[in-house]
Amino acid sequence: MPSSSLAAPLDVELRPDRPAMLRVAPPGDPADWAAEHREALRAQVTEHGALLVRGLGLTDAEQVGAVLTRLAGEPMTEAEAFAPREAAGPGLYTSTPWPANQPMCMHHELSYRLRVPGLMLFACLTPPESGGATAVADAEEVLKALPADLARRFEQEGWLLTRSYNDEIGASLEESFGTADRAAIEAYCRANAIDFTWLADGSLRTRQRRAAVVRHPLTGRRCWFNQIAFLNEWTLAPEVREYLVDEYGPDGLPFNTCYSDGAPIGADIVERLNATYEEHTRREPWQAGDLLLVDNIRSAHSREPFTGERRILVGMAEPRQVADGSFTPEASGR
Repeated sequence: MPSSSLAAPLDVELRPDRPAMLRVAPPGDPADWAAEHREALRAQVTEHGALLVRGLGLTDAEQVGAVLTRLAGEPMTEAEAFAPREAAGPGLYTSTPWPANQPMCMHHELSYRLRVPGLMLFACLTPPESGGATAVADAEEVLKALPADLARRFEQEGWLLTRSYNDEIGASLEESFGTADRAAIEAYCRANAIDFTWLADGSLRTRQRRAAVVRHPLTGRRCWFNQIAFLNEWTLAPEVREYLVDEYGPDGLPFNTCYSDGAPIGADIVERLNATYEEHTRREPWQAGDLLLVDNIRSAHSREPFTGERRILVGMAEPRQVADGSFTPEASGR
C-alpha cells in the first residue's frame, strides 16, 4: 500500500476512497504522543487535507482536550453557531444535533464567519452501530470539478447567507452570539460585516456576504470554501423544507443561501454542488478511540446517517481571518 512522501517516521496508508490513515500502537499518554509527533502529524494534514489516527484509545473529553491543546494550542470558542450544541470541556463540543436518519452534507466549519477555524479535530468516544462516518472532500479538487462558469460566478461575486433567529428552531440569539443583549449583538454584527434587522416581534434577521473561493494560507492554492449547499433550503429534506416554509414563510427560513446579489440559488445548482462533493468524498467508519484531524480550509466534511448511539467530540483551533478571499498574515502564521 503506498505511503506518503512526508510519512517518515509515520507510516500513513493512502487509499483513493478513504482519508489518509495512520495506525498506531496504543500509547501510554495520547497527549504526550501527540506532542512528540506534532510536526509530522501537521505535515500529513497539510499534505492530504485530513488524517485519521487509529489506535490512540481516546476515552474521555479530558484526553481529547489535552491532545487538541498539544497539537494546536489554545482552542477556539464557537460563535455564530447555526444549531445549539453542548460544551464538553474547554474548547470542546458535542457534534451538532441533527436527525440521525438524515445526512449532514459537506461543508467547511463556520465558513460564513470572518474568523474561521483552520484546524478541526474529531474524536470518537462511542462509534454508531452503522453509518455515521465523518467523511471528507478535497476543496481544491471540488473547485476544479465544478462547472467553470458556476465556479467563476461564485469566485467573483461570493455568496449571501440569510438567517432568521427565533426561539423554536436552530440556535437562539444567546447560543449564536453569546448574549441576548441587543446592543452587544448589534456591535458584533457591525464588527463582522453582518447586516441586521430587528422585526416587530423582536426576532432578528441577518444577511452576510462572504467569499466562496479562498487561497489556502499555507499552500496558496485555491479552495472551494463555503456553506452554499449545506445551508441552502434545497438541501433540506423535502418534508422539512415544506414545514419551515409553511411555518415561517420563504423569507423567514432559519437559514438560506443566495447569490451575492440576493437572487435565489436553484435546486439544480445545489444538486450539482452536492453531487460534486459526493464524487470526491472519502469515508472511513468510526472505531472507538479514533482521532480525525481536518484542515478546515483544504477539506470539507460531512456526517452520514447512522443508527445506534454515536458520541463524537469536536474541537476547533488555529483561527484564520478571511479578507477578500485570502487570509491575513497575522492570523495565518503559526
